[in-house]
Amino acid sequence: MDRVRSAFNGVMRSERYSRFTLQPAENGERHAEVKLSDDATDDVTELEAQGSPSFRPAPLRRSRWTVLYVVLGILLIFVIGYVVGYASHQKPQGEPVDCGVQKGVKTDGTTTERTMTTTSSAPAAPVAPAPEPQLNWKKLTQLLAEKLTSQAFESSLREFDELRRSAGSEEDKSLANRIFDSFKRLEMKPWTDIHHVQLPMPDSQRPNRIQFGSEVFKPTGYLAYSAVGRVQGRLVYGNYGRKEDLDVVQKVVELKDSVLLLRAGNLTFAEQVNNAAMKEAAAVLIYPDPQDYPFNTDTELYGHVHLGSGDPYTPGFPSFNHTQFPPTNSSGLPKIPAQTISANVAQTLLKKIGGLESNTSSGFKGGLSSVSYNLGGKESIIVEVNNVLVNSELHNVFGVIKGFADPDRYVLLGAQRDAWGNGYAKANVGTSVLMELAKAFHEMVENDGFRPRRSLVFASWSAGEYGSVGATEWLEGFISSIDRNVITYISLDGVVLGHGSFIASASPLLYSLLQSTMKEVKSPLGDGTVYSMTVRNNGSWDTQVMRPMSMDDPAYPFLAFSGIPSVSFHFIKTQIESYVYYGTSLDNKDHLSYQTNRRTSEMTATAAQFAGQMALRLVHDHKLSLDVNRYSNLINKAVLTVYGRIKKLLRSGELKDVDPEWLNRARSSFKRAADGIGTAVDNTDLTDPEASRILNDRIRMVEHCLLSPYVSPIDTPFRHLVFGRGSHTLASIDVSDTKQLRTQLALATWNLKACANAMMGNVWDIDNEI
Repeated sequence: MDRVRSAFNGVMRSERYSRFTLQPAENGERHAEVKLSDDATDDVTELEAQGSPSFRPAPLRRSRWTVLYVVLGILLIFVIGYVVGYASHQKPQGEPVDCGVQKGVKTDGTTTERTMTTTSSAPAAPVAPAPEPQLNWKKLTQLLAEKLTSQAFESSLREFDELRRSAGSEEDKSLANRIFDSFKRLEMKPWTDIHHVQLPMPDSQRPNRIQFGSEVFKPTGYLAYSAVGRVQGRLVYGNYGRKEDLDVVQKVVELKDSVLLLRAGNLTFAEQVNNAAMKEAAAVLIYPDPQDYPFNTDTELYGHVHLGSGDPYTPGFPSFNHTQFPPTNSSGLPKIPAQTISANVAQTLLKKIGGLESNTSSGFKGGLSSVSYNLGGKESIIVEVNNVLVNSELHNVFGVIKGFADPDRYVLLGAQRDAWGNGYAKANVGTSVLMELAKAFHEMVENDGFRPRRSLVFASWSAGEYGSVGATEWLEGFISSIDRNVITYISLDGVVLGHGSFIASASPLLYSLLQSTMKEVKSPLGDGTVYSMTVRNNGSWDTQVMRPMSMDDPAYPFLAFSGIPSVSFHFIKTQIESYVYYGTSLDNKDHLSYQTNRRTSEMTATAAQFAGQMALRLVHDHKLSLDVNRYSNLINKAVLTVYGRIKKLLRSGELKDVDPEWLNRARSSFKRAADGIGTAVDNTDLTDPEASRILNDRIRMVEHCLLSPYVSPIDTPFRHLVFGRGSHTLASIDVSDTKQLRTQLALATWNLKACANAMMGNVWDIDNEI
């Protein structure tokens, strides 16, 4: 036996490979030396390298008797092992023993029972306990509500309340570290996503200034991403700066090279500046009029004027690791200076502006006393903007609760933690809701037997005040994979702005989920639900609740840039009264307490329950709670509007040789694909994991496939066919330009048709009508 073992070990040693080495030969060529053993120096094969050398081990120099011993040894070991294994696995026969009841779980969480028997005369071996039955929906929502209490939020709101939390500051990073540590304590495997960006800041050495006659003003508020420089022009009052406002003014005052004075509201700062630039204005001044902002008239405004989201100096790609990208700027950066001023400064300017008095019927009159709101165009003013770019490091922080069936599919909940000042409603409330939801879901999994099918990811973003910079850079960094995995994004920013009513902005896929959640979550004001609190007099639900999603909405880049179904919602004081303290130093605990009638913690708990219940539904059910039919109805309406306009012009002879029928057929294809998903839902066994996953992927694909593949993410980042911005959208199809119209129709048609094909799932089900 020892001889067999020795021979076997010798063979194994001789077969051991080591490194390949190349050594120069005498003729200057290179040879490959293959060593089969470190100590076998005499068993070397030298192969002369000719082109691509091939390597093979040296032949073994062993006797036939050695080979025979090895074979016999292997056979002996195999026989012994087989005999021992067979003997150890024999079981005695016996009498049947009742093993009791086996429980199964239905899709609604209830259990079924059936009796099982087996045969054995020996005592039954220990059996692993049956898995806990899935908690039913009522129990889940009850558990969630019990954990998200007003008392819990009183503590959380105090914990995350910061006097200063500007993006990239030490306070911002410190808060990020605290959130990271909290996720770590909850065993949520936290990670950090770091970006290096340039954020505009006022120059302390050269403050921004405005000179009007002999008076000079140096405002402390500012607009990030404004063009810098010094311009001079005639001062003109333009109301809110809407296109219709500027059209009215332009009829009586020349806007080219003027400095437009606009009051804040109705539009984002970026849209106001963009409209002014389209009229060839030289600069823009924006102030809060007392009619819209009933606070101190010396209050300064802060904001940004990038007509987009993310870092405008790395458009379409992420700002990782100080990577040196080519000098490309976002097409949404303004070309003219813009600056905010207080209502007091605006009053001084309007008293001396001169010119014709504005038309009272056009709504130009504001709330400043002793001011006639003349249109101006007579007096010259100088605007000087000296903002500088500051290198800043942004930290996004994430934590995850992994799903038990489809962990690679997840619902993302996010909140920004930065603000211009205290940012109590803007950042503190959302951060508190994020952390309490993470804690509640963790406890439900660890202690209460909750088993989410899909994962929950919690994200704390930085630089939200600069246009969702942290969130957008993350989306750009993982653009090739995120849309395949994220089911829905739920924004927690500004969820509590008052009490008494409720509004939301969302992808149509989430309308039904929003509506059902409103009917289930109890109203914080007493009896009834959020739905009964908001929808009054049997009015239309979507008319009273739903709002268009603006570019400043934190959920907008997720929807229009990445094609992820997204939602943001807000508890507000009344349907017509907004929270006016955003972007000011007045966004603090006292002002939010006034807006909520001193019930901030109760309102925050209700908002957390609302977001948590939406997330619960999305990770709990076999089928995703996304309603494709809502999208089908919206696209049907949008396409028929374009189709009707073109047909009308064709009949009148104003338009020729343009056929909108293909776009109409693409709409029909989308409708059939949506109906096909509905049929698949009815015919699919949702308890079958594979069938359920295939169906859910078809549903989830709808939003992403509406992103136009025909436009550049650098020039047109918001590529969504319905909610994007640019000439590719259905809403922007221009019937006045025949050449442009043909291209727009073609691109919209194929975008819609490709989406319908993707929704069909299998390639053999694709409708090839177009």
